[in-house]
Amino acid sequence: MKATATTYDTATKDLDPPLAVVDLAAFDANAADLVRRAAGVPVRLVSKSVRCRFLIERALATPGFAGLMCYSLAEALWHARLGTSDDILVAYPTADFAALRALAADDRARATITIMVDSTAHLDLVASATGHDHPEIRVCLELDASWRPLPFLHVGTRRSPVRSPRQAAALAREITARPGFRLTGLMAYEGQIAGLGDATGGHVADVLVRWMQRRSSAELSGRRAAAVAAVREVADLEFVNGGGSGSIELTRAEQVVTEVAAGSALIGSTLFDGYSRFRPQPALLFALPVVHKPTRGIATLYSGGFVASGPVSATRLPSPCLPAGLRLLPFEGAGEVQTPVTGKTARELRIGDRVWMRHAKAGELAERFSEYHVLVDGRVARVVPTYRGENQSFG
Repeated sequence: MKATATTYDTATKDLDPPLAVVDLAAFDANAADLVRRAAGVPVRLVSKSVRCRFLIERALATPGFAGLMCYSLAEALWHARLGTSDDILVAYPTADFAALRALAADDRARATITIMVDSTAHLDLVASATGHDHPEIRVCLELDASWRPLPFLHVGTRRSPVRSPRQAAALAREITARPGFRLTGLMAYEGQIAGLGDATGGHVADVLVRWMQRRSSAELSGRRAAAVAAVREVADLEFVNGGGSGSIELTRAEQVVTEVAAGSALIGSTLFDGYSRFRPQPALLFALPVVHKPTRGIATLYSGGFVASGPVSATRLPSPCLPAGLRLLPFEGAGEVQTPVTGKTARELRIGDRVWMRHAKAGELAERFSEYHVLVDGRVARVVPTYRGENQSFG
């Protein structure tokens, strides 16, 4: 049954907003849909898109999920100590000397955690932090997955300098030649496909995005296969990771890919409303109270300026969700201390009423709230801490 404002208001009537709720049925449905879309390829859970240990553990307990992808080494060490997973990939290279020393000193962590590298400079940094005689550390090589149809045109995220199979094999040889490193995996993140919606409602833009994604996917498929083959001549790879929530169908179809990464589709934030291949259910919402009625047609909410990272645009703003029929004011948006909303439903709102909002980027709401109220069958079944609520910050 589709949740309404009344559903959420009733479930949280004894709680004071601002507050955030997790609709557990929607979260579980999203997890099942990710597994369905992966079609037998293991799904590695991207922690930065969740940032709540209860939800991370619940997703990992879902058949079809295997392994954790963390966004910092300090976070990976925390999860390794807690036993969240025995297979943790750090998605971004680290320059955290303290965390590197902690990794080198912990046998269990070194068996659990794989760090990311895309150059010999990363290997040098590890040696600087831990000493050249450090024990063996697992590493993953990152292949750049952006699309460059012309020498001056770059489409995608700017990450690794390693693009060609030749470059990948050369770095693999450097890694295997150095004592204290073991090359175990290869990763390529196709952000121009996984992180870019193709059904946003702008007809011309959507057509162009689909055209770009088809050609980018075809180019990357061949280049990734060649790079994996070249690296496998140097080292035995345990895994080849690719994709994200928005590209699972395309990525898992590549024979060399052994696992796909996903996380945002579990939450169903607004940036994932605009995909033709899937539509996750909104599983995480937050409530703001009405504190002003400056005019009959405007209700001003307390707080709400939870703007997502990325390029500055309206797509990064939170969106009024329930009751339906509300929108932000274009010249005020969502503010640190107040967020005005207008629309036909605004006339019916009174001081103290609640407006339920959705945020744009999946995991970032956890930086704003210390706890999530977990809803099951229309009631708060439990309250769980976010990373912030556990005094963990990995920014």
